Amino acid sequence: MEKLNRKSQGLEKKFPIKVVQFGEGNFLRAFVDYAFQRLNKEVDFNAGIAMVQPLKDGMVNMINDQDGLYTLFMNGIKKGEKIQDIELITNIVKAINPYTEFADYLALAKEEELQFIVSNTTEAGIEFIGTDTPDMQPPASFPAKLTVLLHERFKHFNGDASKAVTIIPCELIDYNSETLKKIILQYCDLWKLEDAFKTWVSDACTYHSTLVDRIVPGYPR
Repeated sequence: MEKLNRKSQGLEKKFPIKVVQFGEGNFLRAFVDYAFQRLNKEVDFNAGIAMVQPLKDGMVNMINDQDGLYTLFMNGIKKGEKIQDIELITNIVKAINPYTEFADYLALAKEEELQFIVSNTTEAGIEFIGTDTPDMQPPASFPAKLTVLLHERFKHFNGDASKAVTIIPCELIDYNSETLKKIILQYCDLWKLEDAFKTWVSDACTYHSTLVDRIVPGYPR
């Protein structure tokens, strides 16, 4: 059976990257990526997603093997009737492993239309690791990786507040965005980053806590 690819589906035109997504698991692909696809279809949001593998052992290769395409099956009940909707998700522009493609990862900071950072790196993902440094390629923790990316964006756009981003973590911990913001600011202090960047991260970027709930089983192997 031929793998999915954009040429065979007539999808060679790609969206501009408006979302950087840390995590490639079922939940983000079946919920967040689907939600952005609905926005693209219904209000012409025109948003592409760059998927970042947060751990050294991940599955971005599988995503890339299908040109970022995958099929979403949704089962449920609507108006008392059982339904199954099948939809091809088409908004993943690229999937990056920062452990082997760090330069490509860092280049995401320079995307003109980037607006959102979304994450689901497991409930253990939002952690402070004191041995992380800004010159690691990449740092170990997700918040340190994000701090490096945000600092690169701050420098590239000369602290322009309009290039700040909306950060929406989906990890299953209480006050997930407040915790993530606190750790980012810890790295600012640990790495002695400039005060202007700390202000940009704290005041220009926005953080939104979430409580996510969606059943996403895997596919039948």
